Amino acid sequence: MRILVLGDVVGEPGRRLMEAHLPELRREYAVDFLVVNGENAAHGHGITERIAKDWFENLGVDVITTGNHAFDVKDIGSYFAKEPRLLRPANYPPGTPGLGHVKLHTKSGEEVLVMNLMGRIQMPTCDDPFRAADSILMKERADVVLVDMHAEATSEGQAMGWYLEGRVSAVVGSHTHVPTLDTKVLPGGTAYVTDIGMTGPYDSVIGMKKETSLARFLTPMRPRFEVAEGDLQLHAVLIETKGKKAISIERIMRKL
Repeated sequence: MRILVLGDVVGEPGRRLMEAHLPELRREYAVDFLVVNGENAAHGHGITERIAKDWFENLGVDVITTGNHAFDVKDIGSYFAKEPRLLRPANYPPGTPGLGHVKLHTKSGEEVLVMNLMGRIQMPTCDDPFRAADSILMKERADVVLVDMHAEATSEGQAMGWYLEGRVSAVVGSHTHVPTLDTKVLPGGTAYVTDIGMTGPYDSVIGMKKETSLARFLTPMRPRFEVAEGDLQLHAVLIETKGKKAISIERIMRKL
């Protein structure tokens, strides 16, 4: 099976990259399953129902994962509650709208379990992601298991990779918007990368206009973040599995 996973899609520029490149990428790599992190899709913060529906219906996205910005858009909780393919972190506290994992079938009949987790280091308060992963794996079985580990600390992401080694097909990182160079298949057959990187404007500070971000570091002012527009890059990883184990993971980058 071939699984394509896109890193955090940032604002309208990121959505434009998806529209421009996804049809070609799906054909070129014979993609069987497509996962996109969409927590920054709406103006850089959160996701709307309209965006999610467009991705599901028109771009062939199978699952959308999120993270700490999952509920930034007003009233999006009601859509999380009714759309199981739009995930929020599984280790959010009980009572949070929506689901943290979903199991779907590919066109060829293979069953894919996608799990969304969020780290706890320098992140909003949430439950233990390691125990949350254990709990899901105790209850669910699938041909392929993919984990989006949404984490600030590289150490926490790497720890999750080793913790789930041999038990899942892939652990891929999101959140920092900075692509890392550690794509590899761990000895137990788990594909791993600390952060896929964002799909959006790289002439920026993690997707936001440089001037606004610098002002926040250099002055006591807190100007409103605005999504940048230059150097648009799509970052993704392609994971190939054989049975439940990964046999390869490679980086993919496209520009607009």
